[in-house]
Amino acid sequence: MPTGEDFDIVLFGATGDLSKRKLLPALYRRHKAGQFAANTRVLGVSSSRLTRDEFIASVVDHVKQRVGAEFSDESWQKFITHLDYIKVDVRAAADFSTLKDKLQGRDDLVRVFFLSVSPLLFVDICKHLNQFALVTPKSRLILEKPLGHDLASSNEINENVTLAFKESQIYRIDHYLGKEPVQNLMALRFGNTLFEPLWKRGCISNVQITVAEEVGVEGRASFYDKTGALRDMVQNHLLQLLCIIAMEPPSSSKPDDVRDEKLKVLRALRPLVGKEAIEHTVRGQYIEGAIAGKPVPGYLQEPGVAPDSTTETFVALRAFIDSWRWNGVPFYLRTGKRMQSRLAEIVVTFEEVPHAIFERPSSDRARNRLVIRLQPDENVTLTLLAKTPGEGIRLKAVNLGLDFAGNQKEKKLDAYERLMMDAVKGNQTLFMRRDELDAAWRWIDPIRDSWLQTDEPPKLYTAGTWGPAASSALITRDGFSWHGEL
Repeated sequence: MPTGEDFDIVLFGATGDLSKRKLLPALYRRHKAGQFAANTRVLGVSSSRLTRDEFIASVVDHVKQRVGAEFSDESWQKFITHLDYIKVDVRAAADFSTLKDKLQGRDDLVRVFFLSVSPLLFVDICKHLNQFALVTPKSRLILEKPLGHDLASSNEINENVTLAFKESQIYRIDHYLGKEPVQNLMALRFGNTLFEPLWKRGCISNVQITVAEEVGVEGRASFYDKTGALRDMVQNHLLQLLCIIAMEPPSSSKPDDVRDEKLKVLRALRPLVGKEAIEHTVRGQYIEGAIAGKPVPGYLQEPGVAPDSTTETFVALRAFIDSWRWNGVPFYLRTGKRMQSRLAEIVVTFEEVPHAIFERPSSDRARNRLVIRLQPDENVTLTLLAKTPGEGIRLKAVNLGLDFAGNQKEKKLDAYERLMMDAVKGNQTLFMRRDELDAAWRWIDPIRDSWLQTDEPPKLYTAGTWGPAASSALITRDGFSWHGEL
């Protein structure tokens, strides 16, 4: 959308953590970059009884902290001229009349509803938006994860949401897909000839995807203890990253062409059911330990966690994609809380050369690897073998850093900056389609069902480590090792 066009963004859950830490800072940056026209509005909505000025006062410090040196009082004062707030109890239909009044006379503008609230409230909000005729042809709906806790509950939410919004108006967000390195991965694959001939079995020995967190449940125990790492992280973030890695080249960059290829990957995932689910997955739960030298409690000691909880805080799994391109290539996925460091990365390890004419380093680090780092820093590194200076030819591993930021003057966008503006523009490429979501749940549900059919509790791991020993065993029995543990 040209920056000259006005639009409305309605933030449900505006006083919540996500809004303060991510959404409002992202919108502030987009305003500062000139993407707000004169009559663009950001309307905060929550159940908190606040005036507009009180709402602004409650969020300014969060925005200032998140944007750092980009913040200035002058630009903030300009930004808040676009900012408004109303109190709405989303379970009370009558409260939506206030929202209708605020949006009166603006039906011809793009209108984005961002539901940064519990999925339990999605249906009520959509029903009331429809009841008060607030869904216009130019409306979009952004839904935060998780969408349900299994396929059945996901279907229930989607069926009700689609009573008010068409599928083409629904944007199911996964902020990992908005990260710059993921975008660069697509550019590397589909914008160059270098990697595509190697992107297949016979050239790639294995792929690893890791999303590790140092934090614990951080006040989310009531949600997390009913959800666990498999449904909180694997079902969306990790599977979406796997799709980007494994998808076939789309016929174009159009949203549905890209999402069609991602769907094929999800449908080609080999099912993990019963014995296979037990053999190819590891679930763990952290016990007390130390993070950055400071003691932290175990999961069962976290406030709000049931003392006999068997909820997993760690998952590792070995997956295969039954397709011509990937037949026989293992994909290793792992995610966990209270791990050794905060890390999110994709590691593509290539096969050894078929015939070595030089003495090769013995370390497993001396493999050709493409490492796409998503956090804490964002970069792409290619590991190659080069000659060590001196007599003879001895090889050593060297890293070729792909410094996108250093070669470009444009400012890097935060994931939510990109995704919210994509929704305003009507670009659904980086959002999940319903059939993608259904396919992900169809693969995840049997794994959890298989766990529930056994009496084996999660394997314990000490906070501040890389997870249970069984996670290392899962990959070393194939002759590999986790990249962070080399």
